[in-house]
Amino acid sequence: MGAGHLRPMLELAKQFVRHGVSVIIPVMTGGPATDLVSKYSNSNPSISFHILPQITPTAPHPAPFVNMINTLKDYNDGLRTFLIMQSDISPISAIVLDIFCIHALDVASELGIPAYFFFTCSASTLSVFFQLLTYLPKHPMGDIGTTIMQFSGVPPLLASHLPSGLFDPTTEQYKLSLYMINRWAEGKGILVNSFESLEPRAVRALKDGFCLPNSTTPSIYCIGPVIIYEEQKEERHLCLSWLDTQPKKSVVFLCFGSKGSFPIEQLKEIANGLGNKGPYSLFPCCLGCTRIRISTQTEIPYSYSLFPSYPNTPLENSGQRFLWVLRSPPTVNPAKVFQQTAEPDLDILLPEGFLDRTKDRGMIVQVWVPQVEVLKHEAVGGFVSHCGWNSTLEALNFGVPMICWPLYAEQKMNKVFLVEEMKVGVELKGYEDGFVRADEIEAKVRWIIESDGAMDLKNRMMEVKESAIKAMEMEEGGSSFGAFIEFLECLN
Repeated sequence: MGAGHLRPMLELAKQFVRHGVSVIIPVMTGGPATDLVSKYSNSNPSISFHILPQITPTAPHPAPFVNMINTLKDYNDGLRTFLIMQSDISPISAIVLDIFCIHALDVASELGIPAYFFFTCSASTLSVFFQLLTYLPKHPMGDIGTTIMQFSGVPPLLASHLPSGLFDPTTEQYKLSLYMINRWAEGKGILVNSFESLEPRAVRALKDGFCLPNSTTPSIYCIGPVIIYEEQKEERHLCLSWLDTQPKKSVVFLCFGSKGSFPIEQLKEIANGLGNKGPYSLFPCCLGCTRIRISTQTEIPYSYSLFPSYPNTPLENSGQRFLWVLRSPPTVNPAKVFQQTAEPDLDILLPEGFLDRTKDRGMIVQVWVPQVEVLKHEAVGGFVSHCGWNSTLEALNFGVPMICWPLYAEQKMNKVFLVEEMKVGVELKGYEDGFVRADEIEAKVRWIIESDGAMDLKNRMMEVKESAIKAMEMEEGGSSFGAFIEFLECLN
């Protein structure tokens, strides 16, 4: 599975250990697990890992999602053998499954082990998914068009906000998606990476049974925010040193997750809005596989107070300081969707002279930065994000206002929840059509960093930050801390 699911599971394991619970994590051979297991096992000796034996995979399916679920199912035999062996050593209190590991539920049931799911998306997303089980059979996506859909606990949604795999009921991906959601309801409970005060309506709809009217809702435990902290390295990432030199709340951070990438035309459009004129400066640097081109900043020549009446120039003239994590354009080969992409060639992907024009105020990092460390840095004043839930929780936890650019999966729904329900983000127009123009990026970046009109959003974000901290507090009776204790008591 992708790092976006594996890393939260590893952070959850740390919470178990802090409460005196022994944890063993079975992981697949190869993939992103290999490096992460090595890193976490060295720095977290209290967490044990078991590498499941190599499998002979079934014939690949053309849909990457279906192929992934089938691959996970192929590991059931190895998982069963391991659990039986482990049970002979000491009793297993429960198994906590990633939401994609639906077939492992059969192994847990066969062995009489209580099974819970760890839902790494929002409670709002979970509430919608459960309600789709009764909604979609009556309202096929092909018949809905632009109709507004109403669900308990969340704002109105358009059909286009749903994951694309739910659009065509004749596909294997559609059928498997609904089957997966049904399997979640069969677990004894669901640990949700969120906190109740962030999504009170959705949590109430789930707990009151409105989302699964025809069956019993499993116990819901909001235990978040489970934040993914990178393991400490001896050498500090260069981007953090660069941020140290920037004024407080002056830098906009652009990052789109481990799988978020854009065609070259969109990359150039982003660059056109972030660049500025000036002499050329290039500082190549190698940190692992990461090359960095950096700069520092000039004064912004514009002043304004109302959004969105800004100078209608390319974003390149916005004059904002920026830190941009840039990935290579997406592959056109479906079989390689979940593989690591090649390191991007900035000279090809960026407009001619872009590094020249941004030499005094921008930094581009290829592939990766320590995102949590970046978001909690005082120089960062805004976050252009794909609205992945891990990234969203990190922004909320550190009070960084969001500029929402959803790309895939449930991210368009997250955008609605963030902008309309939680009031912690602003939308980038054009994402629904697959192309966001430079002047739109310019307007929103300027607004979030400079405009007095963004103060309500920033104040709201600080309120959410305080709520996130309180939810995890032990002494103050935080809701998420209490929910985790309640879950542990069920295991006993």
